Amino acid sequence: MAADKAKEVINKAKSEGRKKLLEHEAYDVLRSYGLPVPKAALARNEDEAVKIAEEIGYPVVLKVVSPDIVHKSDVGGVKVGVEGVEDVRKAFNEIMNNVRERAPDAKVSGILVQEMVPEGLEVIVGSTRDPTFGPVLMFGLGGIFVEVLKDVSFRIAPVTKYDAESMLREIKAAKILEGYRGMPPRDKSALVDIIVKLSKFMEEQEDVTDVDLNPIMAFEEGKGAKIADARVLIKV
Repeated sequence: MAADKAKEVINKAKSEGRKKLLEHEAYDVLRSYGLPVPKAALARNEDEAVKIAEEIGYPVVLKVVSPDIVHKSDVGGVKVGVEGVEDVRKAFNEIMNNVRERAPDAKVSGILVQEMVPEGLEVIVGSTRDPTFGPVLMFGLGGIFVEVLKDVSFRIAPVTKYDAESMLREIKAAKILEGYRGMPPRDKSALVDIIVKLSKFMEEQEDVTDVDLNPIMAFEEGKGAKIADARVLIKV
């Protein structure tokens, strides 16, 4: 069932000649595999945005959704920490005006209204489809650990629970997950679950070339983890 639902979304994107799922589509396909994505929905006007925000609960994040815009922040396409009906209306219109001015040729599908994921320890889980080995899974701490230290671990799919636990232990900064210098231990079982489910997703969805779940907020032990942003690339 999950595989069929995801395939439907991917096939629609392919039929439109797109190499990347829109953000709400990415959340939909990942959610169908039980991955912890934020509550979110696409709004096409400010009334829809308000309705979605009220259903999700405040604060919310608003982001422009466009196949033509890679870096949303560069065109003023993101508003975070939005509270209340009037602020949602204002943020919706500001984003639309910013995009019209800074990316006039971009096709805009709407505005994603998304729950604001609480702060946690930022980690990254990703996958790419190697031409020889098939899906390769990657885990690392987010921010400077990935960008500067390249502190990541890899496994070839299928990734078992045991494999995923090993990936968490292999990074140089593994101690941070255990709790370090007054920081609480993180929910490692939730991160293992994300890695295993992403492995299954990549095995079953052969048209997906790359997935980048970054950042994932890892909460205190027992409180889970939540994906704050997701990118899914497909072959056309």
